[in-house]
Amino acid sequence: MKLFLLAVSLLLTFAAPAGAATKPTIVLVHGAFADASGWDGVTERLQDRGYTVLAPPNPLRGVSSDAAYIKSFLAQTPGPIVLVGHSYGGVVITNAATGNPNVKVLVYVAAFAPAQGDTVQALTGLAPGSMLAPAALDIRGYPLPDGTTGQEASIKPSAFREIFAADLPKKQAAVLAASQRPASLITLGEPSGPPAWANIPSYFLIPTKDNTIGTANLRIMAKRAKAKTVEVKASHCAYVSHPKETAKLIEDAAQHAPVSQ
Repeated sequence: MKLFLLAVSLLLTFAAPAGAATKPTIVLVHGAFADASGWDGVTERLQDRGYTVLAPPNPLRGVSSDAAYIKSFLAQTPGPIVLVGHSYGGVVITNAATGNPNVKVLVYVAAFAPAQGDTVQALTGLAPGSMLAPAALDIRGYPLPDGTTGQEASIKPSAFREIFAADLPKKQAAVLAASQRPASLITLGEPSGPPAWANIPSYFLIPTKDNTIGTANLRIMAKRAKAKTVEVKASHCAYVSHPKETAKLIEDAAQHAPVSQ
């Protein structure tokens, strides 16, 4: 028995030497008008490549509260992390990653990359291209903890495909429209905090036909963040319509991130 335990100990020592590189955990954060299931095609590909993938729910209640939730989730995720955000999820990861040394790289997939003080509403107006106008939204009330009523928005089903998922088949876009998660209007006007991309390397996937944020706006933010950028002929829903390209960029980011322990 002693010889067996010694052999196991030696095996573990040589299998995981100190300082050896380890694959990071990939954390995928969805944005507004979507849920974590949109990452399914990306998740499957990354899992096939041996990555641990986590796709937590984004509460979509406000920048500070959403970032606090994801920040807590990240703090309980051991080892190096590649943090990925889509759409409004980019705002969340920009704030949630600050101060966490385990987050080694950020990946923005058709996502906002705000500077300090930026709002979602202001960023969609940097340049033409966003079709996310008030007329395209359904606004509903929801109860707040203090007993008052807040407002949340979803994209009208009739406008969803053109704005969010123009390169998906109509039936698939209709399913996504029916299952979309609404976002509090607080998310539009709450200023972002100090940006994590100022200190963490970033990558950017830019769809050339983004009608939600606007392709030109994405290019402006990617350039400002000095991100490594890849463009793909796709809609705002590129992570669903082009999961292969999205997974490839995430893996490229993971492989070039400083993730040694």
